[in-house]
Amino acid sequence: MAKKKSRLTLWVLLGMVSGVLVGAFFPKFGMDLKCLSDVFIKLIRMVISPIIFLTVSIGIGTMKDVKKLGSIGLKALVYFEIITGFALALGIAVALLIKPGVGFDVHHVASVDISAYTSQAQESSHTLKDFLMNMIPDSAIGIFARNDMLPILIFSVLFGLALSMLGSAVGEVEIFFEKLIKIFFKIVSFIMLFSPVAVFGAMAYTVGKFGTSSIVPLIKIALSGYLTMILFVGLVLSVIAWLSGFSLWKLLKHIKDEIVLTLGTASSESAFPTLMEKLEKVGCKKSVVGVVLPTGYAFNLDGTSIYLSMSVLFIAQVYNIHLGWMQLATILGVLLLTSKGAAAVVGSGFVTLVATLCALPGHPIPVEGVALLLGIDRFMSEARSVTNLIGNSVATVVIAKMEKEYEPKGIIE
Repeated sequence: MAKKKSRLTLWVLLGMVSGVLVGAFFPKFGMDLKCLSDVFIKLIRMVISPIIFLTVSIGIGTMKDVKKLGSIGLKALVYFEIITGFALALGIAVALLIKPGVGFDVHHVASVDISAYTSQAQESSHTLKDFLMNMIPDSAIGIFARNDMLPILIFSVLFGLALSMLGSAVGEVEIFFEKLIKIFFKIVSFIMLFSPVAVFGAMAYTVGKFGTSSIVPLIKIALSGYLTMILFVGLVLSVIAWLSGFSLWKLLKHIKDEIVLTLGTASSESAFPTLMEKLEKVGCKKSVVGVVLPTGYAFNLDGTSIYLSMSVLFIAQVYNIHLGWMQLATILGVLLLTSKGAAAVVGSGFVTLVATLCALPGHPIPVEGVALLLGIDRFMSEARSVTNLIGNSVATVVIAKMEKEYEPKGIIE
């Protein structure tokens, strides 16, 4: 099994390199290959809703102590909010220090159309009231068709609570769900065989469309974003892991396949199903993985948070807009809300950025400034997706250890 996984990792890496070469030498052909990665993402999204429903329901259903469930959920949400705050603050601090937007030619903005993103952001509600209302499903069937993460979580939690309280009276349902999820994970194993091809198509499209010269003017913000995310993982998450009694680097080695896949497809969602299995193998109980990891994908997007805070400051610097401490605090507060529930798929961070600028009181930063980031967004999405993946993996292990729902297997200790 280990050999098969290492071979798959090698094929994914070969796919990335081949995609870069095809995109560089045959850009038009490379752009046409985007459909390969789109097919893979659609295949993953096809199974991710039932997998989340089954794992959350089973995780809660097998946890007969409702107080324990409440403790896990509360600690997870508090942890997510604190770590997201760290990520946002770090992004703002690095942007203020490096000043990636200073000296940028603002005239490049006029020629880029962002109306599609603006309309998407306007359609998405980002007030606290709308955010809470959107968490409640309109239809138990419809949410699975739309892949709405938060409503699926709400419905799954309610279903799991009902299973837990009914106990032995519905024991057959739990057994059926356990068998059903094995089938879905087998389907995932079939889909993963296509991942090298998907990564090949994604990289060929990215390089073919944007090339290398097109991103030279934006290299400063890109490098600043990558540096900040490396600092976040290497310092913040590393310290959290050390305090929790496990090695971050051993955990990263354990989930290297998922990291490579996420880097190639620029979507942490693509690695979600196999990541759940990996976290159970290191010692996290199924009940914790089934609750914390899906919730983290909605509430704990560390990489997206860093991207959002840095991008807001970048645009302000491009337009030579000075932001006082009160304005920075307001931006931080708005981002704490708008960053929640951003889907972990390609492009969502960009739409959320537009929504954030629209939500700032007085609209001090021009929304059209986001056009500057269009060319580099794809490259930054890879870094933020990997950071999201690592952040949620660490969170799951930390909460499992806090709740004493962790049995050391000698993998990450």
